Amino acid sequence: MAYAVSPVHYNPVSTPTPELHEITVPAAMTGQRLDVALAQLLPQYSRARLQHWIDEGRVQVDTDPAPLRRRRLAGGEALRVTAEFMADERVAAGDASVPFGVLHQDAALWVIDKPAGLVVHPGAGNRSGTLQNALLALDPALARVPRAGIVHRLDKDTAGAMLVARTPQSHAALVRALAAREIGREYLALCHGALTGGGTISEPIGRHRTQRVKMAVRADGREAVTHYRIERRLGALTLVRVRLETGRTHQIRVHLAHLGYPLVGDPVYGGRRRLPPGAGPATVTALEAFHRQALHAARLSLKHPSTGRECVFDSPLPADLTTLLEVIAREAQG
Repeated sequence: MAYAVSPVHYNPVSTPTPELHEITVPAAMTGQRLDVALAQLLPQYSRARLQHWIDEGRVQVDTDPAPLRRRRLAGGEALRVTAEFMADERVAAGDASVPFGVLHQDAALWVIDKPAGLVVHPGAGNRSGTLQNALLALDPALARVPRAGIVHRLDKDTAGAMLVARTPQSHAALVRALAAREIGREYLALCHGALTGGGTISEPIGRHRTQRVKMAVRADGREAVTHYRIERRLGALTLVRVRLETGRTHQIRVHLAHLGYPLVGDPVYGGRRRLPPGAGPATVTALEAFHRQALHAARLSLKHPSTGRECVFDSPLPADLTTLLEVIAREAQG
């Protein structure tokens, strides 16, 4: 399900103005580095942004206008921080009519319902027409938020719920929550094979040694943990509900393929295109017409960055995956 977002759906946030913070360093922070102390004193900003402001001279310690980020504090210093957000000129605004849905919006965040086929970030071969370009067209103030507010990404051909922060403070809070594994992310995935039960896959993931566009389970990779349970058995296929504990590139696709249950339609990790044993003619036709990995970001759960309220956002299954499941289920029941 995809929508063309127009200004009538859009509630703009006013362009941020510089904020001035004046703080006295508490005695308990004696001996700490300036950037470390600032990250604790101003948790609404990311440490990287605070370091950038120090380097730009936007942080003063007593009368010193240009301290080093690694300067050690003695306690009692007067800090003056000018929080000014400069527009990111690297990504241009694009067409606001790029189709995507909005599951929720308020002054702090959007929850986007991304359709399959929409690229999230500009890159080689996709300098425009991405979700990030469209967000910048809808809300120019997002140029002052890292990555135009995008907190996490989905693969081009994965549909579903995504978080977009509308202010630098919300972005910093949501990124910290994601790193601390405080944001729940659930997916629905249709995979080959008849799974007999749920479980946890805890296998490190890194770049494939010879095929650089792929990821792979590697002993020297980064920690990756995926929890899964059976949602529905469909003969020689299984619909599983997956919960991510970590967020490595292609994590679900890599982990399920490693387990021996690759996603239906996955052109990278599914191996040679195959049909499930015993598939009927309608199932065969539906599978042959499905040209992407059968993966959907179904649910996000988090504490709201402004209110602290527990929030749950659900993205409905897109039409192509809904149709595929209906055909398979109908034929499997005879």
